[in-house]
Amino acid sequence: ARLVLLGALAISTSVFAQAPAAMDPALLAAPPNLREGATIIKWKPDYTYETVKKGTNRLVCFDISGMAGQQAFSVECTSIANLARVAQNLKFEAEPDRAKRQAALDAAEKNGTRAKPEFGSVWYHVRGADRDHSRTHTTIAVPGATTASLGLPENASQGGVWIMDAGTSTAHLMTPGQ
Repeated sequence: ARLVLLGALAISTSVFAQAPAAMDPALLAAPPNLREGATIIKWKPDYTYETVKKGTNRLVCFDISGMAGQQAFSVECTSIANLARVAQNLKFEAEPDRAKRQAALDAAEKNGTRAKPEFGSVWYHVRGADRDHSRTHTTIAVPGATTASLGLPENASQGGVWIMDAGTSTAHLMTPGQ
């Protein structure tokens, strides 16, 4: 399992090529080799979605720019298996009060209603004030993972890949420089 995760990490940290201006903005977060086959969705205000383009691979991409709790420019791609988690994230992130938002997240985690992401799935993000002032961020979902289960540290002190939110459904691998 560790080898698979490290292989996914190597792929996820590749440099993203500049996308053509005519391309759907939702695809900006997708690795170039997955763009053509990606599904594109559009989120509705009630956190359901419509499919804009049905893809041929398991990657789903969406533009959430300007939605409540999101940056002015924000596009994401992840596994299609994570859509329930994304919908839940969007609902939680719409809460402007940080303490209330965190309390709701903690309650969902504790009572088991927090949707779990697909283990080993990659989350690609491009966010910023606008498209020209954005940055990429890539993480790999490892729900429930700890140092004991993966052999990776649970903080960034060693300077390499580490597990953020270890032991929770939110656990994910943080990649240096991302």
